[in-house]
Amino acid sequence: MRIIGIDPGIAIVGFGILDKRGSQLLPVQYGIIQTEAGLSVPLRLRQVFEAVQSLLETYRPEEMAVEKLFFNKNVTTAFTVGQARGVILLAAELAGVPVYEYTPMQVKQAVTGYGGAEKKQIQEMTRTLLKLKQVPKPDDVADALGIAITHAQFRTFISLSEGVRK
Repeated sequence: MRIIGIDPGIAIVGFGILDKRGSQLLPVQYGIIQTEAGLSVPLRLRQVFEAVQSLLETYRPEEMAVEKLFFNKNVTTAFTVGQARGVILLAAELAGVPVYEYTPMQVKQAVTGYGGAEKKQIQEMTRTLLKLKQVPKPDDVADALGIAITHAQFRTFISLSEGVRK
C-alpha cells in the first residue's frame, strides 16, 4: 500500500510518501512544497493545490494521511493553514484518494510510543523506522513522514481487527 503523509501549511507543506509492504515501511519520496510570502493567499493556495495534485498523479498513493488542525494561538495562522488544508483535501477528493486525519498526539504516540514526545524524539524515530541516514529536513518533512508512519500503523491495526471479525 502506498501512503502520502501531509503536514499542511501555507508557506511550507511537508510531504512524505511511503510504501507499506507487510511490516516494512519503505520511503518513496519526501520533501516540501514552498510558496513565497509576498504572493497573494489565493495564488499560494493554487500553488499548493497544483503541487499536491501533481504528487498524487505522479506517485498514485492509495491513501492520504493529514495532520488535524489544532487550535493555534495565532488565529490568522490557523486560518491560512486551514485554507491550505482545504485545498489539499480537495486535491485528494478529486483524485479519489481517501483521507485520514491524525492529531499531533496520535502521531507522537504512533511514532515514539509516547504521546508527550518532543519533536526531536519524533524526528529520530522517523529516521530510525524508515532506515534513513539522517533526519529529513526541514521539520515539516519529518512531520509528514511521521504522519504517514502513523497511518501505516493504523492500517495494520485495522487489517488485524478485520481478520478477527471474519
